[in-house]
Amino acid sequence: MTDQAPTKLLPGRVLVTLEPLLSAEEKTSMTAGNHHIGGVCMFEGLVREFSGNGDDSLTLEHYPGMTERALEDIREEAARRWTLQGLTILHRVGRMLPGDVIVAVIACSRHRQNAFDACSFTMDFLKTEAPFWKLEDDGRGKADWVDARDSDHTARDRWKEA
Repeated sequence: MTDQAPTKLLPGRVLVTLEPLLSAEEKTSMTAGNHHIGGVCMFEGLVREFSGNGDDSLTLEHYPGMTERALEDIREEAARRWTLQGLTILHRVGRMLPGDVIVAVIACSRHRQNAFDACSFTMDFLKTEAPFWKLEDDGRGKADWVDARDSDHTARDRWKEA
C-alpha cells in the first residue's frame, strides 16, 4: 500500500460509436449546473470530400477496448497539463460520408486558454496516436488506407515537454 493521494476524476468521458455524434447535447450535459466553468472549447471534425467526384466515403475501423484506452490516456494527459472542469472525446467509427461529424472534443475550464489548449492538444494527439484505421473510398473503385500526415505529426510534436 502506498500513501499516494487518489487520482482526481475528471468529468467527461470517452465514447467510440457507430452512431452519429450528438456533441451539442454532450456539451449541454457537461456544463449543466457547473458554475465554475468559464470557458468551453468544442471542436467538431467533419468528413471531407477528397476525390471531387461526390461519391466519397470514409470508413474507420478500430480495436474495441484498445482504442478507448488510448483515448482515455490522451484525456488523462490533457488533464495533467491543464486545469479543466471536464473533457470529453467522442469519435465515430464505421462508414461515413462527407459532412458527417467524425470526432468531437469538448474541453471545459475556469478560464478560456486552458480549454483552447486542452482541445487543441487532444485533437493533435488523436490524429497521430489514436488506433484507428482509415479507408478512403472514392465510390468508383479506388480505395486507399491512409495514415496521419506529416503536418499531423508536426502539430503533435509542438506539445512535447522539454
